[in-house]
Amino acid sequence: MQVEIKDNLKDKEKERLKISYMLNLLGFLGFTGGLHRLYNGKIATGLLWMFTLGLFGLGQFVDLFLIPNMVEEREIKLRLKAGLSPFGVLETPQAVASEIYRSPQETLMVELLKAAERRGGKLSVTQGVIETGAAFSQVETTLKEMHKSGYVDIGNSPDNGAVTYIFHELT
Repeated sequence: MQVEIKDNLKDKEKERLKISYMLNLLGFLGFTGGLHRLYNGKIATGLLWMFTLGLFGLGQFVDLFLIPNMVEEREIKLRLKAGLSPFGVLETPQAVASEIYRSPQETLMVELLKAAERRGGKLSVTQGVIETGAAFSQVETTLKEMHKSGYVDIGNSPDNGAVTYIFHELT
């Protein structure tokens, strides 16, 4: 695949080189000079050559030696514009994560931690539902999962006897 791309690029460059020399020859034959410069993206000097008949033929002659460099520069610019390196290799931008993905359960855990912090390190399921807006079953499942992982302990509220999840790091 890589060899095919390189061969294709060399063919395009050879074709551009032939066309550039033909356009330069037209300038010597009395037609408008500077077409080879316009073709290779040198707009300002191409217009100057057109209005001065190739700088009175002298510029047209010097360009016989400069055309290969003009063609190479133009091909490099076209490759860069197409997203290729100067050597014709596809430049793909590296994927960069702009933010860390959090599953809905992880997001709920963070919200429950913040709610527990506001409540002095103790949180009931009902309080978790009020603070997060999540469903009772989601809050209860998440708090039980946090208990299994050892992040919280389970106790009862001395005021009303409700099951309370105690976050020791936040008390």
